[in-house]
Amino acid sequence: MTGKPETGMILKAAVLAGALCLAGAAMFSGAVETKAAEGQQVTVLLDWTPNTNHTGIYVARELGYYEQAGFDVDIQIPYAETATQLVATGKGDFGISNTEDTLSAISLRDPMPVKSVAAIIQHNTSGFVSLKETGIESPADWGGKTYGGYGGTLEEKVVRTIAENNGVDPDSIRFVDLGDTDTLTSLQNGIDFIWVFEAAELIGLQKEGVEYKYLPVRDYGDAFDYYTPVMIVNTNVAAADPQMVTDFVMATTRGYVYAIGHPEEAAEILLKAVPELDETIVKEGQKYLSERYAQDAPQWGWQDEEVWQKYADFMNENGMMENPIDVNMAFTNEYLPK
Repeated sequence: MTGKPETGMILKAAVLAGALCLAGAAMFSGAVETKAAEGQQVTVLLDWTPNTNHTGIYVARELGYYEQAGFDVDIQIPYAETATQLVATGKGDFGISNTEDTLSAISLRDPMPVKSVAAIIQHNTSGFVSLKETGIESPADWGGKTYGGYGGTLEEKVVRTIAENNGVDPDSIRFVDLGDTDTLTSLQNGIDFIWVFEAAELIGLQKEGVEYKYLPVRDYGDAFDYYTPVMIVNTNVAAADPQMVTDFVMATTRGYVYAIGHPEEAAEILLKAVPELDETIVKEGQKYLSERYAQDAPQWGWQDEEVWQKYADFMNENGMMENPIDVNMAFTNEYLPK
């Protein structure tokens, strides 16, 4: 599920954020003198309209981390094609993708030259929401219901698999394309449940005072706690200039470490860059994600082979990859700060 846009204990999250901030300060203490003054043009393609998944990128640009590393960064929103496709064809240096798109891209007979260089969030912060009045308490209640989707690569397959694992005939579910209709409007007009992100749509529903039931997708199979979103690079670009990729990931890491320790300031930076965003959703969403960007990981951006392998196995078992692959071809931690 491509991003549009675990509630751990707050104290633990705060301690983690503080530790990461201190570690980040030490990690980057000598990083600002890395390149010459002139900026190398770098294009970053988002996976959706700007949201709190992307805050670290905007922070790195606003606070000069990219400039200090020698980059002039252009952030773009793709419309006709996905960021994965555009990065693969050289129309962007870096992009925001997800596990399923990255695995699908490199499993093709003619593999796309893309690889994930950082997990933006450590756990899958998405799931299924329904209005309380619908009566859905678990996937066992999906039978005969209408699901509103966005046409993601594996979206319907995941829904059908979870339904079947919970004793529901997936053919009894009616699948409808939502198009551009917003979540609340859809739920109030015949759609029973929708796949949403916790730091965006759920906060929007809370803002509207809506009573809802939320089922995190990660609760319904180990494979479903996959990385979404991730930052990808064109592997030809990386092969030609690995130092550039290292420097860019370093600067981006600084942006996310700042967001972890300064969620309010980071939210203001995103709002400054994209003032049309909903202020409440951005500020509340930033607090939420800042506690989760690096949750349960040794550092921001870290990727675990087991996470990639579990989802690759799910895709293979369901005929969703053109060819089997070594998941180590899909991701790397080599560009993260040491």
